[in-house]
Amino acid sequence: MISFELSEQQHQIREMTHWFAENEIRPISLEADRLGYVPEDWLQKINQFGVQLNTSSISSSENESGYNKGEREGNRMAVIATEELAWGDPAIALSLPGAGLGGPPIQSSGTQEQKDRFLTIFKNDKPRWGAYALTEPEAGSDASNVQTIATKVDGGYLINGQKIFITNGGRASWVVVFATVDPALGRAGQRAFVVEKGTSGFTCSRLVEKMGLRANETAELLFEDCFVPIENLLGGEELYEKKNSKRSGFQTAMQTFDSTRPIVAAMAIGIARAAYEYTLDIVRQDFPISDKYHNMTAEMFAEMEGMIHAARLVTWEAAWKADQGIPNAKEAAICKAIAGKMALDVCAKSLELLGPIGLEGHIVEKLFRDVKVFDLFEGTNEIQHLVIARRQYEPYGIRV
Repeated sequence: MISFELSEQQHQIREMTHWFAENEIRPISLEADRLGYVPEDWLQKINQFGVQLNTSSISSSENESGYNKGEREGNRMAVIATEELAWGDPAIALSLPGAGLGGPPIQSSGTQEQKDRFLTIFKNDKPRWGAYALTEPEAGSDASNVQTIATKVDGGYLINGQKIFITNGGRASWVVVFATVDPALGRAGQRAFVVEKGTSGFTCSRLVEKMGLRANETAELLFEDCFVPIENLLGGEELYEKKNSKRSGFQTAMQTFDSTRPIVAAMAIGIARAAYEYTLDIVRQDFPISDKYHNMTAEMFAEMEGMIHAARLVTWEAAWKADQGIPNAKEAAICKAIAGKMALDVCAKSLELLGPIGLEGHIVEKLFRDVKVFDLFEGTNEIQHLVIARRQYEPYGIRV
């Protein structure tokens, strides 16, 4: 049975990350947004704290420790920590050193040698990043339409193609790249590779300028006869060659979403909470409020708080199921769909209440720009609704 009471360890994670968000992240938030990047000296400083604050690393490190299935708290701790970090600033939270979205596919599908080789590089004094490259110009919402080609050659594969909107893709030490060995095979032809920085034929073609999350690096990546050794095929060839195996890179991508969509939902919740709390403080302190105006604003704040609370509960449920080893694809899609829309609504209401003081150069205006992408990445709301509908109809043998 899921419990909504936080364990002592979860309380500690929440308190630590909130302190970090309030004292280290929030003070540089607007300046980093204006600059379009997180200062390197700041990243060096926080990396020396000796604590992996990247949320994927929180979950991965626990999974490596050999907990029994029912004792795991890693996914719940990840969403709890993520909400606090995004409350500080979502772009900076995404920029924190660590494996990022590339961690879960290596953790779930990689060999032990690959886990040791690629996940242990973050345990040193130098800030390092991992990345996850699935999206292409013709394969965004339809992840099964990947056009990047992996051609088998002696000793490995040659990869040719393009990836877009890749978080931390330009500075990553390695990128988990999804490619197909044969487009005619559809999903079954997809494979996942770990492509290391500096590999010949692998380049970052440009960094994308964005409306929101300006401080976080978003890259376009090119692969031109990029040779990837067989040791970097995630899971090894035996994973795909087993008799009656249905394993493919597509399954790895979808399994990753089951872990990362609750994290993205938690980020949206953190953004919404930041906008709500800031606006509530301003209205309480600075506005002369008549009884009529007070009743109207009180109703809006009550609605916002209820929306935030509801989104948090469904996100915790999705994370709890992941910790228990219970399939959570539907719940992960539900929390992602609810939280993204909720956060956009809360930020819009906050701007409405703030009026002129919520214009450019203000934290809530920035959050409003940041939050829009949470309705899009890790699968648009339309895709989340499709995932939910498919899970609803599966027991009846109906394919949506």
